[in-house]
Amino acid sequence: MEKKIKTEKKVSKKAVKKVVVQGDAINAKVYSQKGSSVSDIQLPASVFGLSWNADLVHQVVVSMLSDSRVIHAHTQDRGEVRGGGKKPWRQKGTGRARHGSSRSPIWVGGGVAHGPNGLKNYARKINKKMKAKALFTILSKKFRDNEIIFVDRFEIEKPKTTEAIAILKNLSKVATTILTKKKNSAILATASKNPVFEKSFANLGNITVDELRNINPVDLMNIKYLVIENPEESIKFIENKMAKAK
Repeated sequence: MEKKIKTEKKVSKKAVKKVVVQGDAINAKVYSQKGSSVSDIQLPASVFGLSWNADLVHQVVVSMLSDSRVIHAHTQDRGEVRGGGKKPWRQKGTGRARHGSSRSPIWVGGGVAHGPNGLKNYARKINKKMKAKALFTILSKKFRDNEIIFVDRFEIEKPKTTEAIAILKNLSKVATTILTKKKNSAILATASKNPVFEKSFANLGNITVDELRNINPVDLMNIKYLVIENPEESIKFIENKMAKAK
C-alpha cells in the first residue's frame, strides 16, 4: 500500500505591521537611540501606503544597475594593433595564400575579430518620476514588514565602536536581527553629514551609514532594515522627490 504523505503549508512567523490610516496619513512611532518610544508621527500615505509593484521596482533597479556598469573588457581589432603596414609577401607566385597585412585576425599577434570593446553602451533611460515611485513603493513595503525604524536623533560624542554596538543593541528591541545579521543588516540614514557617527560604525561591516538624500531603490533592496533619523524633516525631503520629478 502506498503511504499518503501529508503536506502542511508553512506559515510565516514574521509579524506584519497593522497600518493605521487616518485620512491621508499613517501613524508610526518614533524611538530614541536607546530603543524607547518617545513620540508618534504621521506618515504620508503617498509615500508609506503604496501597494507593491514588482514590475516597476524591477525595471528601475535593473536600469540603475545597468547605468552603473563599468566596461573594462576591450580588445584591439586589426585597425588598432601596431604594425602591419607592409604587405608580408607579393600577391602571386609564392605558392602561399595571399595576405595584405600581418595584423589580420588570422595571424599570430594580429587583431581580434568580434571581441569585446569599450564602445558598448549599457545605459537605460528611466524617468525621474518612475524612480521616485519605485523608492516610495519599497519604503511602503518595508514599513508594512516592520523594517523601517524612526529615530529622533543620533548622538555620539567621540568615534567609538562600543557606542555604535550599544545603539544597535537598543534598536534590536524594535528590529530583532539588526545586530546579529551578518551581511546587509541596515542602513542608518542620517539627516545631515555626521562624520563622528560614521566613524563609529566604520568597523561594522553589516551596517551602512549614509545621508538620507543618498538612499535609492538599489540600496534599499539590498538591505534588511532602514533607520531614519529626524523623521519629520526626512519625510519632507522624501516627499519633495516626487514634486521635483513632475
